[in-house]
Amino acid sequence: MKQFKNQNLARKENISVEFFYHNAKERFNLKLLSDQVGFDRLIIEQNLHRPGLALAGFVELFSFSRVQVFGNTEMKYLQKLSSKQRAEVLTRLFDFEIPCIIITDKNKPFPEILNLANEKKIPVFGSHYPTTKLIYLVGDFLDDQFAPRMSVHGSFVDVYGVGMLFMGKSGVGKSEVALDLVERGHRLVADDVVILTKKGEGILLGSGTDMIKHFMEVRGIGIIDVRSMFGIRAIRFQKRLEVVIELEIWDDGQEYTRTGLEDSSVDVCGIDIPHVKLPIIPGKNITVISEVIALNYLLKHYGYDPAKVLQKRLLNKIDRNSQNMDRVIDYFEHDFE
Repeated sequence: MKQFKNQNLARKENISVEFFYHNAKERFNLKLLSDQVGFDRLIIEQNLHRPGLALAGFVELFSFSRVQVFGNTEMKYLQKLSSKQRAEVLTRLFDFEIPCIIITDKNKPFPEILNLANEKKIPVFGSHYPTTKLIYLVGDFLDDQFAPRMSVHGSFVDVYGVGMLFMGKSGVGKSEVALDLVERGHRLVADDVVILTKKGEGILLGSGTDMIKHFMEVRGIGIIDVRSMFGIRAIRFQKRLEVVIELEIWDDGQEYTRTGLEDSSVDVCGIDIPHVKLPIIPGKNITVISEVIALNYLLKHYGYDPAKVLQKRLLNKIDRNSQNMDRVIDYFEHDFE
C-alpha cells in the first residue's frame, strides 16, 4: 500500500520531569517530597533503575540517566548508616545527573536525601505502591511515551472486538463506512488522523489525536461529534490494529481475491497486518462486508478457515474419485405451509 511505503516512525527522545509528574501523579499516587526544583530535567529512556550498588560505592556502571527507585532495600541500607555516612553516600550519588527519585512503599525520606536533593535540584517523589508494582506501572507508562509511532490517514473502528483500519483515497467513503458501523453498534476509535503506536513486539495500538478525538467529517454534512450524538457506547480511546481494509473504486484491470486461500498482509511499523483490498461498486454493502471480514478474522484466529475447509472437502472428493452424484433431497415434498 502506498500509505505505508517509506514509513516515517517518530520516537520521543526525552520527556521532562514536569511532564512525567503532571501525567503520573494521579495514576501512581506520586507526591512531591522535595521542593519544586529540577522539573526541567529530562528523562531520556523508559527503563527504571534501583541504585543499590551505587549506594554501596560501585558507580562504574551506574545507570544514572534513568529514573531512580528507592525501595525497602535501599532505605534499609541507608537506615543502618550514620547521618554522616548517609550524607557521604548520597553526595556521591547526587553528583550524577539524575532525572528524579521515587521512594516507594510509604518509606519516609531521610533529611539528608531532601537536603541534598534540594541543593542539587533533583526532584524526589514518594508513592505508597510497593516497589515491584510501581516499577511495572511507571515502566509501562514510560514505554508508551518512548514507543515509536506514526500517523496515517484513515478511519479506525472496533468491529466485534476487531480493530479495523479503513484506508483509501480521499473521498472514497472511509468516514461514511465508519459512521454506518457506529450506527450499527460498533465503536469509533479515530477518524481522519489515526496515531499508530508500536507497543511491544507484534502489537500496534491505534488512537486519535487529542485535538480531533471522536469528531468526524462527513461530506455534505460537515463536522459531527460521535460521542455526543451516539453516546459513550459508540467510542473507545484506543484499540489494537488487527486488519487493514483498503477501499478503492472497482478497477476492471485489477485482480481481486475470490477464494481467500492466500492471506495478504501489509507491513506497518515492521509488523505484518492482515490486509484486505475491498473494491467499491454501486449496490455493494461495504458495512455488512466489513462485519463479515471481522467475523471471518475471528474464525481464523480461533483456528477455523472456511476457504481451507472447503478446499479440503473438494480435494477429498477428488481423491475418492466418486462418480455418484450427491443425493438430492426434496425439501418441499411435504411442505404444506
